[in-house]
Amino acid sequence: MPAESYPEDLRYHREHDWARIEGDEAVLGITWYAQDSLGELVLFDGPEAGATLTKDEPYAEVESVKAVSDVIAPLSGEVLAVNRKAVDEPETVNEDPYGEGWLVRIKVADAGEVEALLDAEAYRAHLAEL
Repeated sequence: MPAESYPEDLRYHREHDWARIEGDEAVLGITWYAQDSLGELVLFDGPEAGATLTKDEPYAEVESVKAVSDVIAPLSGEVLAVNRKAVDEPETVNEDPYGEGWLVRIKVADAGEVEALLDAEAYRAHLAEL
């Protein structure tokens, strides 16, 4: 299990999702806190490429030995790719939530939504309140 971390270059949603902004695209995943809270993941049921994500709405499910949980979209956009490794080996999300354990890549529909996301410092403050 990796140590708790919240990379400074990512933006965070209050529902424990992250976004790595790359021009007009973004890679999305769940945070260290989310994977740690869920425990070992046994299933990632992601969207299809071409699906539309809506900010603050569920777009996928992750299932662990403890629970099934919705994955909430931090940004709106069209799904360009789904991480097959996370589908085939969901434990990858536990092992490397910000690297090989990413979930989807999207084309960002509204760049203004990025500004509403938390930076790493604000996300850590949010976690401290939970």
